[in-house]
Amino acid sequence: MGNLRKFKVIPDLPEKLKPLLDIAANLWLTWNPEAIKLFITLDGDLWEKNQHNPVRMLGEISQEKLEELARDDGFLSEVQRVGDQLEQYLHQVRGINHAQQTRIAYFSAEYGLSDTLPIYSGGLGILSGDHVKAASDLNFHFCGVGLLYQLGYFQQYLNMDGWQQDFYQVNDFHNMQVQEVNRPDGSPLEIELEFPGRKVFLKVWQIKVGRVSIYMLDSNHEKNSEYDRRLTAQLYGGNPEMRLQQEIILGIGGVKMLDALGIQVTAVHMNEGHSAFTFFERARMLMKDKGLSYGEAIEVVRQSSIFTTHTNVQAAHDVFSPEMMKTYFGNYLREFNIPLHDFLYCGRVNPENHQESFSMTVAAVKNSAFVNGVSTLHSEVSRDMLKNLWPAVPPEHVPIQPITNGIHIPSWISFEMNDLFERYLGGKWSDKQDYRDSWEKVQNIPDPELWSVHEIRRRRLIAFTRQRLQKQLLAKGASNLLINESQEALNPTALTIGFARRFATYKRAYLIFKDKERLLKILNDPARPVQLIFAGKAHPQDQAGKELIKDIISFMSAEHLRGKIAFIEDYDINVARYLVSGVDIWLNTPLRPLEACGTSGMKAACNGVLNFSVLDGWWDEAYDLKNGWAIGNREAYTDKEYQDEVESKAIYSILEKDIIPLFYERGSDGLPREWIRMMKHSLVTIASRYNTNRMVKEYFNKFYRPASENFARLSAEDFRPARELVKWKNRMRADFSALRIENVQADTGRTYKSGESFQVQAELSLGKLSPEEVRVDVYFGTIVGEDVLQNSALARLGDVEKTGEGRFRFSGVIPCARTGNFGFKLRVTPFHPLMLDPYEMGLVLWG
Repeated sequence: MGNLRKFKVIPDLPEKLKPLLDIAANLWLTWNPEAIKLFITLDGDLWEKNQHNPVRMLGEISQEKLEELARDDGFLSEVQRVGDQLEQYLHQVRGINHAQQTRIAYFSAEYGLSDTLPIYSGGLGILSGDHVKAASDLNFHFCGVGLLYQLGYFQQYLNMDGWQQDFYQVNDFHNMQVQEVNRPDGSPLEIELEFPGRKVFLKVWQIKVGRVSIYMLDSNHEKNSEYDRRLTAQLYGGNPEMRLQQEIILGIGGVKMLDALGIQVTAVHMNEGHSAFTFFERARMLMKDKGLSYGEAIEVVRQSSIFTTHTNVQAAHDVFSPEMMKTYFGNYLREFNIPLHDFLYCGRVNPENHQESFSMTVAAVKNSAFVNGVSTLHSEVSRDMLKNLWPAVPPEHVPIQPITNGIHIPSWISFEMNDLFERYLGGKWSDKQDYRDSWEKVQNIPDPELWSVHEIRRRRLIAFTRQRLQKQLLAKGASNLLINESQEALNPTALTIGFARRFATYKRAYLIFKDKERLLKILNDPARPVQLIFAGKAHPQDQAGKELIKDIISFMSAEHLRGKIAFIEDYDINVARYLVSGVDIWLNTPLRPLEACGTSGMKAACNGVLNFSVLDGWWDEAYDLKNGWAIGNREAYTDKEYQDEVESKAIYSILEKDIIPLFYERGSDGLPREWIRMMKHSLVTIASRYNTNRMVKEYFNKFYRPASENFARLSAEDFRPARELVKWKNRMRADFSALRIENVQADTGRTYKSGESFQVQAELSLGKLSPEEVRVDVYFGTIVGEDVLQNSALARLGDVEKTGEGRFRFSGVIPCARTGNFGFKLRVTPFHPLMLDPYEMGLVLWG
């Protein structure tokens, strides 16, 4: 049929409306209500028709309408005002991160930024999107790296039996908030990767997120084969080889892209293990450009890398066979004379097991000086999961820190709640969202105003749900009777419980249905009505998850509960916004401790919704007995069926005895005063901590700044410190085994009083090492069980005295700050000023 020749048409906006183009092109719009309202004013129906996509909307609006608006002084004034706000935001002087020495590249396989950019699947992507938005608000030197998926993640609809069907829609990037990146000469920038037997070419796209940009790679390039053009088509699609190819594009292609863009970074943050190959490409570039050895390059990369692990589910961690790794990395390894064994070692728990697959999580952990989980509980679980990487280290010393997730609050609150915050917290409340004293002002909101906003949002949720139900039934070819009934579904004044998340079995959507008779009694109480709204997708390969959805739909139909239970199909950011701002209770029932964090409950809380959840993930640390309700009390079960039974009964009992009575307890003015009191307390305690301003500042102080300082120190004087550190480590590996603990002296024969000090001395033979090259600590704690230390701590033996050739006495004290039976051990580790983690070399002597 001949060659397809392409050309582009852009909207012809009158000069006075030109600021709309810049506003539409930047996702800053998504968390600024006045910018959103500007487009609604432009044409509300077209805004909805285009699913809130301002770029496509500007391309579809009639020229006649544009000319009319160009003569509307009121509208022009609003365009100018919002445009000025954007300009002021973009050019604001940097605050916390004004120093050029800290420049972060953030790698993630998915970004949930807006419902108009469907390139995310769930929690990981939403967290990435909120992270980037907060980095913009905080004015960091920060950029994101990802993949631009032509088909994105699948879309969902249910057939009449409730069985999930999956389909994909093609993303038209030229009518979305992304721009193709060009070279200075105007030609498209492209990145080239070596794949087995061929080259793969990648387009580069830019997404503007306020002051920050995310750069995305896209394999849908005309130079590629049809197969290779589909490499970045689907998020989490295809077989293991396709996943490996995508992760090579993300990790290796992402680093190459930054280099081509001229973006020099001081640290890399890998959000989950999908981008673990960044370490290899960064090292390769240092070897090529700076003449470093493989060991020296890896040292620099490791000290300036951050890794965040996001899941407690073992099957969610990507692993690849040694044969596949050899196929895809053979040329790289030969080019720089790196043995395959050394490379595979990076991704193995046991390097001597030559059959062990290459784990992306293990590779990321081994090659990052900074590793964290996404809640306090998740970090504890991760330390236990990964403890075999540090076989000589007590589990509590495994170097995985907690940085609990947060949400970008301005992106998730309703217009009405934002107006309340502006009136009572101040016009710049979002700048202080991580300050408790700012949120204490919530107590000043009059109860009638807060409740009025909440009731407005519930009514809007019900109207939205009815609209979606009608659309769903029409698509299925349902009867007119069912379609008409859907317009009376749900009660705008009834207690509304929301459950919306990925339908993985460990999230236990079925738990509230365990005792159907008891649930029916709760739902059918005419005096105190209760209703449920569900949303969520099961992964296309997750048959058990699909069965859960089908069971809910079957129960609704069998018990004639379509008016009291609703399932909103195709859960996305837009659906989530309605739910988290409109329900009364946010229900969460994961199998503890498999929920790493979870952030949907945070979004609900910031809209005044109360949480009702298992004590898992973030709720395990946020729950304070007064800001919601807990299911269970952190019990550990071996029988999962029994656990389900106990915890489902707890759900019914708390609903019947606590939640429902409190919601329907009204004063003479019709207000549920105690419920409102809990809403306010929940807002104060949750919004002030579980926000991305706090989270990203924590990353900056704990990880970004130290990692960047590491890079600066190691790269000084043409990387001389890096070369010397590697030499020192090689010598330490050779000489540490000769180190001996000769004698430990401590008076254990007497009882000590609280406040006294317990003296410890240790005689060590250091061999060829100097006392400055080791650190001697006392590892102590209370004794429980069979000589297990609990509440452990370290006390340094810092006083050193030479007692002979190569022999030294190290002295110090253990503070007796607590009472009980205590025990201690001696710990000796290597010490170097440039080495942050005493365990990173795997060398430790206990005595």
